[in-house]
Formats: sequence, structure tokens, C-alpha cells
Amino acid sequence: MAFGLIIIGDEILSGKRSDKHFPKVVELLAARGLSLSWAEVVGDDRARITATLKRTFASNDIVFSCGGIGATPDDHTRQCAAAALGVPIELHPEAKQKIQERMLEMAREANVPFDLNKPENLHRLKMGEFPQGAEIVPNPYNKIPGFAIHHGNGGAHYFMPGFPVMAWPMIEWILDTHYPHLFHQFAHFEKSVLVFQSMESALTPLMEEIEDEFPQVKVFSLPSVGDANTRRHIELGVKGDAEQGALAFDKLLAELKQLKVEIQHL
Repeated sequence: MAFGLIIIGDEILSGKRSDKHFPKVVELLAARGLSLSWAEVVGDDRARITATLKRTFASNDIVFSCGGIGATPDDHTRQCAAAALGVPIELHPEAKQKIQERMLEMAREANVPFDLNKPENLHRLKMGEFPQGAEIVPNPYNKIPGFAIHHGNGGAHYFMPGFPVMAWPMIEWILDTHYPHLFHQFAHFEKSVLVFQSMESALTPLMEEIEDEFPQVKVFSLPSVGDANTRRHIELGVKGDAEQGALAFDKLLAELKQLKVEIQHL
């Protein structure tokens, strides 16, 4: 089981808008001792969204999907989720109630009569049309819910609007409501140093040796060409299980000392 993120919208791929979901989801997960395993950005293309969801529904991953659940012509996510599952789309009774409550609130705020049968109000109910069998995800910002699909062995997809002000509280609610048993299950270790005047190719055997000796640890290297304030260097470190990570880092330092390379602790 892993956590994944799907970001949907042409505006991200075109550069018209910058994605904010990726760093925020990483932050929300990290605060709970969890991590993001993968992320994808998909444009407003029905065939591509459907294919993406068909593939991710086949996993046991917990997936957050942001964007495309509105009722305008470029919103396809609800229909694509249904197509990927091979089920019809239908108006969810709880979603209908929440949307009607929101429309009534808006009418009262504007001091105008509320007529449910007005074409624009009937159209808004499309935002509550979800794949058959879906559950709602509450939206504390404006009551118009997202939806959830549970699948596989503990897998689930959670579909939310693309607006961060709505999506982020919804993701927090999902994590705190459904997955607190996963929080802080493992003590995590991550530590690194800067290595100067060395090439990654020269350090690769050491990296492979550490990963072979400590299977619950990953070794990472982040090269930098340097800038006005820093010389060319490699940030070299280990991350993973706390106990093995500490031992692996000690070995890394000892081996770097043997190689007689210049290092800087972070």
C-alpha cells in the first residue's frame, strides 16, 4: 500500500497555473509520518484520465485526485472514474442534499428567492453525480462534496476539487479519519553531508555496498554544479529505518574518510 497523487488540469500542463498540491500533500503526509510514493499530472483528456484511473484502480494504493470534478464542459473526472470502473454515474443522495443546502445559503446571502428548478440550479446538481457505489468526502469550505471509491485490498481513491482551499482540508480529513492507524508506524532516519571534489561514479560502489548491507536504507546523491556561494559538490546521504539508517550513516562517514574526500556536515 502506497500513497499517490493525481493532479488533473490542462492549466497545469500549459503553465497557466502552477501546481501547489504536490508540495502540500508531501507536507501533510510527512507531518503524520507518511510519505508520497508517486505523483502524476494529467490534462483534461477523457481517454487519458480514464486510462490513468483504470491503471491506478487496479492497485491497492491510497490515491488523492485533485481537479476536474466540477460541472463545466472541461470537467471530466467524475465521468472518467465511472468509465474506468465500468459502472454508471448517478446522483448521490447525500451530495444532492449538501449541494441544495449550499444553493439555499447562497440565495439567502444574496437576499434572492431560491428556486431549485431554475436551470442553473438543476445543473449544479451534476456536481453530485458520482460513480455508482461512491461515498462522499465532506468539503468544509462550501459543502459541495468530493467522492471516494474503495477498491482492492485496502486501496482507495479520493476525488477533490482543484482549489487548494477546498482540497487540502479534505485531504487532512481523509487522513485523520481513515488512516490514523498508519501514522508514525516507523521511526525515520535521514541524514547527509556535502562531498567536494569527487564524482558520483567514484562514490557509486560505496552507495551500492551500503544498500546491500542495510536493506531498509536508501542511499541518495544530489549533485550540484555550485553557484556564487557554493562550490561544485554532491549531497550524499542515507534515509530509511531509524536503526539501520544510523548505522549506515556511520559507515558512510567512515568510508568517506578512507577515501580522503572533503566533506561538510549539514
